[in-house]
Amino acid sequence: MKKTVKLIPLLLFMVSIYQLGNAQTNKVTQNRPKSKTDEEWKKILTPNQYYIMVERGTEPPFKNAYFDMHEKGVFVSAATGEVLFTSDDKYDSGTGWPSFVRPVDPKKIEIIKDNSYGMSRDEVIERSTGLHLGHVFDDGPADRGGKRYCMNSGALIFKKKP
Repeated sequence: MKKTVKLIPLLLFMVSIYQLGNAQTNKVTQNRPKSKTDEEWKKILTPNQYYIMVERGTEPPFKNAYFDMHEKGVFVSAATGEVLFTSDDKYDSGTGWPSFVRPVDPKKIEIIKDNSYGMSRDEVIERSTGLHLGHVFDDGPADRGGKRYCMNSGALIFKKKP
């Protein structure tokens, strides 16, 4: 009984952190103009792409399409087809998600604050749509700029180099 009583405040604290993070994140997202309605995105994107890009979800590490891909080509937005990353800038970060040292064109993405889940991170969104792609961290290869663009495979489509 005593353990249950002690766990209740911890559980309530964790739920409040989760809700606070979501409220802050949704506030940022709601203030951004949408290029399409949720219903329009549902017609364009697969359920997994919609979950990741519109609902700002995250796919499981090591269980996604591109974390271990080593072919040459480009990674385009699943929503717009815009080239966002290249295999030349992809590296194995050991995190289980496809990681890149830089975007092809920094003007095609935007970095915004993401305070969801009780964490403060830098979220990467596609500038033209406001849709979620992943996060960027400062623990990438120092000799290549020090950034790790940790993307969701579900937000990208790989186009093999001919």
